[in-house]
Amino acid sequence: MRWDIFCRVIDNYGDIGVCWRLAANLAERGHAVRLWSDDARALAWMAPQGCPGVQVLPWPAQAPADGVGDVVVEAFGCEIAPEFVAAIAGSTSAGGQKPLWINLEYLSAEGYVERSHGLPSPMLAGPGAGLTKHFFYPGFTPATGGLLREPGLPARQAAFDRAAWRAAHGVANGALAVSLFCYEPAALGALLARWADGPQPVRLLATPGRATAAVRAALQNENSLQRRQDGRSALSISYLDTLPQPGYDELLWASDLNFVRGEDSLVRALWAGQPFVWHIYPQPEDDAHHAKLDAFLDWFQAPGSLRHFHHLWNGLRAGPLPALDAATLAAWHAAAQAARARLLTQDDLVAQLLRFVAEKQ
Repeated sequence: MRWDIFCRVIDNYGDIGVCWRLAANLAERGHAVRLWSDDARALAWMAPQGCPGVQVLPWPAQAPADGVGDVVVEAFGCEIAPEFVAAIAGSTSAGGQKPLWINLEYLSAEGYVERSHGLPSPMLAGPGAGLTKHFFYPGFTPATGGLLREPGLPARQAAFDRAAWRAAHGVANGALAVSLFCYEPAALGALLARWADGPQPVRLLATPGRATAAVRAALQNENSLQRRQDGRSALSISYLDTLPQPGYDELLWASDLNFVRGEDSLVRALWAGQPFVWHIYPQPEDDAHHAKLDAFLDWFQAPGSLRHFHHLWNGLRAGPLPALDAATLAAWHAAAQAARARLLTQDDLVAQLLRFVAEKQ
């Protein structure tokens, strides 16, 4: 089939990252995809090689001359231009079918996801009058649309040479490798200070952009991090260059603890199976992210220490950060492995999406 996927960028790492994974995954299964975006600049480093079968195009004011695809995916309620909607309404396939219009929603573990997944939304007015839009919700349970997972991911992960990656990136034997992809957590400075004064060497791998800026600001605010009695800091920092999506996966696989943010990196952290802390996208106008975070931690079956750390990291409460000792990280690792195992028993999002499309058509 031919697919039209629409993506407006709010956080260009997450929005375009999810849509690119969806487009590439469909193309790898034999479909033709047009990815329409108002800002696809991040794909220059996120997916520099592109993908056969995926065409990246600027946001359209109207449908292209060769018509609308068999399936139109409106990612995250991005509101397709009325002229394109009118073209959907006026299109009919050789078999007499109109394009299937799907709204791919945001990821959440809240209860409404299971209740809302797959529901129709008839268009009663406007250029799309008479059409039906269907809501497709990613999720963590069998009653949802699942998570993006390319078919070859487990094999690629199993073949990864973790020791070689760590050696090439300056992670000493016995050091705790920590990847950092975050917004601006208030607790970051205290965490860096604790690592600098700790007994175990820590190699912090900071991703570019807001994470790197947050680290540098925290270091400046701390003025001088505490040091061990021998006068040396146990913390060393690597400021990484931008990574393509497969390279970011390798960073997560190689690290002992992953700090992730938003939606796309959360899913990749789940597949990595390593301990992680999620910096959820903040919604300060109504604090809706608080309930969303707790719903995820409930599904994840997070140990008490992990739940507490998430609340501190996301600003839901104040207080000192708990120690990240070996026993704590082992409990977090066990929870991550158990969650990954549960997810691997479920069909991935694209497999479920293809089945959903086949049923509706």
